[in-house]
Parts: sequence; structure tokens; C-alpha cells
Amino acid sequence: MKKLLALSLTVAMVIGLVTGCGSTADESAATEGTTAAETTEAAAETEAAETESAETESAETQATDGQTYKIGVIQLVEHAALDASNEGFVAALDDAGISYEIDQQNAQGDQSACQTISEKLVNDGNDLILAIATPAAQAVAGATSDIPILVTAVTDPADSGLVESNEVPGGNVSGTSDLTPVKEQIELLTKLLPDAKKVGILYCSAEANSVLQSDMAEEACADAGLESEVFTVSSSNEIQQVVESMVGKVDAIYCPTDNTIAAGMATVAMVANDNGLPTICGEEGMVNAGGLATYGIDYYQLGYMAGEQAVDILVNGADISTMPIGYLSADRCALATNQETADALGIDLSVLD
Repeated sequence: MKKLLALSLTVAMVIGLVTGCGSTADESAATEGTTAAETTEAAAETEAAETESAETESAETQATDGQTYKIGVIQLVEHAALDASNEGFVAALDDAGISYEIDQQNAQGDQSACQTISEKLVNDGNDLILAIATPAAQAVAGATSDIPILVTAVTDPADSGLVESNEVPGGNVSGTSDLTPVKEQIELLTKLLPDAKKVGILYCSAEANSVLQSDMAEEACADAGLESEVFTVSSSNEIQQVVESMVGKVDAIYCPTDNTIAAGMATVAMVANDNGLPTICGEEGMVNAGGLATYGIDYYQLGYMAGEQAVDILVNGADISTMPIGYLSADRCALATNQETADALGIDLSVLD
């Protein structure tokens, strides 16, 4: 009986042991199954992330590692407006994500240097050339009829002989115009200087687009019931003498977006302000240099627009011969005043509020 009981106990222990082992195995299998599932899911997530990363890297590579374009830039002279146009142009290229090499050249206001630089940029085989200001544009346009040329800070490309028409250029030149709201600028003069009777219009006779703006200013003065007289310089060396000759002859000075005058605006302001002559300017940089006020365009945006045109030509193959000259809309014009100059002249700017 004891032997039977012992045998029964032994069998029970064996069965319990086998059952216990079976339970451990099942739990282990379940654990292993969960781990495998998690590993598979993690691997899938990693693969997806790697794929997304690869696609992003590929897109970036396409934007920056494609064709590298050679771009030449010729700028007539250093002053705030032209510098801003240059900066805007480069910013548009960068924002487009294209790969490019740029050769920046400045003629420092020297006409002969414009010719030399233009020939260099053409001989270097640039894919596109940007010309900033009319004399620079005329020089490079005369050096090539094959390389696309974009101009900016040029008042009237057609009047300057750069294109057949501003609507349909017809050759290898297009770009953006800095035609300013001359009429509105003369109206600004009458608001700030209601007692003014005669306006002296100051510009450089060597700049064709300044002649155009002078004609517009004379007409605007006549419409506003003002007399006007033209005063010109042929170079920056004459600025001080010519401005001094205006003293006692006029009640105010109007300076269009003339590059020679803009570059020498500190001299204009020094003589004019010392003699109580307010100066209404063609653009903001001239105001910052001592002029009284302007209602003008944003030259950075003007250059940016030219940069967008460059991308369209280089990347999309746009036909420059049918690309219209670009203009900034009226809402891109803004009032700029110089409080320090106003205080020195005793002029109340609050009349513009």
C-alpha cells in the first residue's frame, strides 16, 4: 500500500514538473513572439525613416548639386540704391537654391572701366550677366549679342537703346526698371514746401535716363504751378560748384535717381542744407545721405525681381527676347524722410501724417 502511494506521488510530481515546464516554454515562446514583432515593426520604422531621409537628401542634392551657373555682375558705382539691387539679385538666386559662381565687378563710376569689365565678363564665358545702372548696361550690351543680359536700376531700357521695346525686348537684354514716381515726388515737395516757387533740377548730363527723369520733373513742376530750372554736372567733381551756383536762384532742389548725384549726395546735402535749400530725392539712400524726403521704390525688391528673371532664364530656359521689362507696383513705393535734415532746415514733417 505504501509502495502504491509512493508511486502515485512520484507520477504526480512528474506530471507537475512536465506541466510546469510546458508553461515556461509557452511563456518563453510568447515573449519571443512579441520581441520579434516589435523588432520587425522597429525595423520597418527605421527603414521608412531612412527612406524619407534619403528622399530629402536627394531633393537637396538636386537643388544644390545640379548644374553650376556662371554669372557675371557689373555695377556702375557704389551707392546705397545700386548696392541694394545687387543684394536683392543675389538673395533671389540663393532662395531659388541653384548652384552658381558669381563674379562681382564694380566700375567705380568710370565709363572706360565699364568697357573693360564688360569685355572680361563676355570673354569669361558667363551663362548670364547682370548690369546695374544704365552706363554699365549699355557697355555690356555692346560687348555681346549672345549671352543673356539682365539690367536693373535702369529707368527706361527702350529709351536707352538697350531693347526694341520694354514690352517685347527682342534681343538678349531684359531686366527691371527703376522708373520712379516723379509726379508724386514733386507733389511731396509742394506739401513740405508750400511756399516754394522755383525748383532746381539737378542731374548728371552723361546719364540718359536722368535726362528722361528731368523732363518728367519739369512737366510735373509745371502741372503743380512751379517754375523749374535744370542744373547739370558732367562728373562728381563738379557737384559742389554746381550746387553752390543754385543758392539764391531756387527755393528747393529735386534730384532724380541719378547715379553720379546719388554717389555724391553727401556733398549735395552739405551745400544745400547749409544754405537752407531742401532737397527732394529720387530714392531713400539719397535721403539717408542728407536729403529731406522721397517717395520712392525699394531697390532691394527691384534687384530681387531681376534675380527671379535670372532663375527663369537659367533653369527654365525662358526666352529673354520675349521677357518684358519688370516694374515695381505702386504699393512697393514708400515715403522716406530725414528728421535731422528737417530739423536743420526748420521743416515740419508732421504735415505728411
